[in-house]
Amino acid sequence: MVQLKTDTSIEAMRAAGRVVAQILTAAREAAAVGVSLRELDEVARGVLREAGAGSPFLGYRPHFAPVPFPAVICASVNDAIVHGIPTDYRLRDGDLVSIDAGAKLDGWAGDSAISFTVGRARPADIRLVDTAYKALDAGIAAATVGNRIGDIAHAIGTVCRAAGYGIPEGFGGHGVGREMHEDPGVPNEGRPGRGMPLRHGMVLAIEPMLIGGGVDTYRTDRDGWTLRTTDGSRAAHAEHTVAITDDGPRILTAL
Repeated sequence: MVQLKTDTSIEAMRAAGRVVAQILTAAREAAAVGVSLRELDEVARGVLREAGAGSPFLGYRPHFAPVPFPAVICASVNDAIVHGIPTDYRLRDGDLVSIDAGAKLDGWAGDSAISFTVGRARPADIRLVDTAYKALDAGIAAATVGNRIGDIAHAIGTVCRAAGYGIPEGFGGHGVGREMHEDPGVPNEGRPGRGMPLRHGMVLAIEPMLIGGGVDTYRTDRDGWTLRTTDGSRAAHAEHTVAITDDGPRILTAL
């Protein structure tokens, strides 16, 4: 069931979204060759503590997960697409990193993700990351009152496919509100003009996930969480929480 948010609720969600943006900014600034993923998680925990916010990631256990998620960020490196658990792995020159973060403040959630390279970037990785953000921008531009979920999905998928990238089957965006994951689902590929109509007060996490090798398949690590490309190619992930308003889409997780 989709819960429409009031303008007051959207403002409260903006406060949570600002904390998420601060987490991602701090994590990116801390990410350098030799820094561990666990250390990035500690940076994120510090931002949450300072803001008086909680983590919707920590302890989260959806139906597919064998154990609750043990961190406040997802840290996915190179061939990891999403849901990477922060470990003692230390970043290396040229790594492609995706950080997904959430925050819960005064009962409202925010969710966002960034991708970037550490050290000397490969040209192919720069193109992959740039395309992820272009797909995100296209999805957000389609998130207008009177359009449908399929218009967002089509906009994202068109950018990804035109660049020759794969899209993980069965994974996409979602509603956000009192909980991090709410209805409706927001696919990363679809047909325009199909699906639920977009209305003022809907809040969606729009999140393209791209597989560099062009295939759509993935495998799950032994940890039960991390999704990896089956061909060993690299992946990128970009995400914002966006409010659908009569004045156009409003990004709630921007700085």
